[in-house]
Order: sequence, then C-alpha cells, then structure tokens
Amino acid sequence: QVQLVESGGGLVQPGGSLRLSCAASGIRINGFDMGWYRQVPGKERELVALITSDDTTDYPDSVKDRFTISRDNAENTVYLQMNSLKPEDTTVYYCKAQFRYFNYWGQGTQVTVSS
Repeated sequence: QVQLVESGGGLVQPGGSLRLSCAASGIRINGFDMGWYRQVPGKERELVALITSDDTTDYPDSVKDRFTISRDNAENTVYLQMNSLKPEDTTVYYCKAQFRYFNYWGQGTQVTVSS
C-alpha cells in the first residue's frame, strides 16, 4: 500500500518560514516525479513545486525565489522549504508522486500565514 504522509504545516507570521516534509512508503521515490500542490477552497489544485526523477525543478512565478523543493531518496522523503510566506499562501498543501500512469497523493497539511 502506497502512502504519502505530509507534515510540517502550521501557523506562521507573514515573512516567516516553514519546511514541509512528505514521507513515502510503499514506493521508492527515486523513480518518481514529486510535486507539492495547494488548493484553495473553490479553486483547482495548483502546482507549487516540482522535482523530477532527474532532479530538475520547476516553480510557478507566484512562489519562485521563495519556495525550494528537494528530495532525499535515501530517506524516501521530499521537502518543501517555504520562505517569505504571505497570507495568500494560506491553504492545504499536498504531496504527489507521479510515474507514468501512476499518481499518488498525500492527505495534505494545513499552512496558515497570519499575524
């Protein structure tokens, strides 16, 4: 059984930082493209960071230079370092593992940016 378990969310003040983790079991992430997504209620889930199996990264303009995705294949874990957080970053963040037709999602972790 494949599981992706996110952690590290919470409440942070504007301008602060959080580091999210996504621990995988049932798969070895080294062969997967791994992504972090977020979804605001009423809107589609959007990609915020992607790291491919060959460690190519990609970010939308909204988070570029603030968010950094990384992977530790030995620990079977993906990370999202989020700096200079803004109130509009508040939402649930999800981890996704993708390989060909296989897509696996975590349950999400809440990030709240507020003073």
